[in-house]
Amino acid sequence: MRVKVGAYRGRFAPTPSGPLHFGSIVAATGSYADALAHGGEWHLRIDDLDPPRVAAGAEAAILACLEALGFQWTGPIVRQSERRDAYEHALARLEETGGIYPCTCSRAEIARAGLPGIEGPRYPGTCRAGPSHPDRAPALRVRVPEAPIVFEDALQGTVRQDLAMATGDFVVRRADGVYAYHLACVVDDLHSGFDTVVRGADLLDSTPRQLWLYQLLNETPPAYLHLPVALDAGGQKLSKQTLADPVDSGRPSSVVASALTFLGHPPPVELAGSAPSQLWQWARQHWRRERIPKRVALPLPPGRVRA
Repeated sequence: MRVKVGAYRGRFAPTPSGPLHFGSIVAATGSYADALAHGGEWHLRIDDLDPPRVAAGAEAAILACLEALGFQWTGPIVRQSERRDAYEHALARLEETGGIYPCTCSRAEIARAGLPGIEGPRYPGTCRAGPSHPDRAPALRVRVPEAPIVFEDALQGTVRQDLAMATGDFVVRRADGVYAYHLACVVDDLHSGFDTVVRGADLLDSTPRQLWLYQLLNETPPAYLHLPVALDAGGQKLSKQTLADPVDSGRPSSVVASALTFLGHPPPVELAGSAPSQLWQWARQHWRRERIPKRVALPLPPGRVRA
C-alpha cells in the first residue's frame, strides 16, 4: 500500500471548514520549513471527508492563502472525498485480521456506561461479542490492544498511551457510512508515501490510534513531529471553533515571519518586509528542529505575532 520513495516527503492536510487562522499557518509553516530544510517534498491534501464540516468556498480560500504566503506544494492536490474506495479496501484488510467489528451502541448508551476517556466517554466494549441492537445500522470499531502504544516523537520525546483506558475500541466508519479521520489519515499517508508527518500537538493523542492501525495493516508508519499549538489570550487553542480570526494574506511577510518566530526561528531584522520567497529561502538554510519550543502549546506573544 505504501509508495516506496527515497527522499523526504511531508504534507499539510487542512480541513476546508473555513479560512486558515494563525494556528493553521503555524502547522503549515513547521511542516513546510522542515521539508525545505531536508531538501524534500511538501504535499497538500484536503481533508474533506465529512460533508457537514465542509464550508462552501473554503478550499479555494485555503489555496489562495497558501499561495499568497509563498507555500509551494509538490504534485497534484489529494482530496479525501475522492478516495472512498481506498478506505473501503483498508476496511476489508482490517476485517481479514479480525481487528474490526460492528457496533450499534448510541452515544447516549456509551455515556451511560460512565467510563471516562481522553475525548469524552470511553467505549465499554458492549458489542465486542456481537451487535447489541441488530436492527440498527452499525458503526465499525477497531479492537484496541491491551499493551500500551509507545512511540518517539521528534520534538515531544517518548509518548505512551494505553488505548484501552484512553479511548477504548474506536470507530473507523460511522453508522452513517462516513469514514473516520484516523482510518482516512493512515490510508492516505500510506498512499502518498509520506515518511514524515509534522503537525500540531493537538493531534498528539490521535497518533497512538493511527499507529495501531498501521500495525493491524502490517505497514510501516511515518516519523512524527508534533509542533506546539498557538493559544489565544484566554488560553484556548486557536481554532475555527473558538472563532480565531482568519490570517491576513494581504500582509504575507508579516504572517510568515510571525509563524517562524512562534516556532523559535525569528528571521533577522534585515529580512523585515521581505517577500515570502526570501523568508522561505532563509528558513531552508536555518531551520533546526532543536530550536522549536519543546511544548505542546504556547500563548501568542503580545505584539509579536501578527496575522
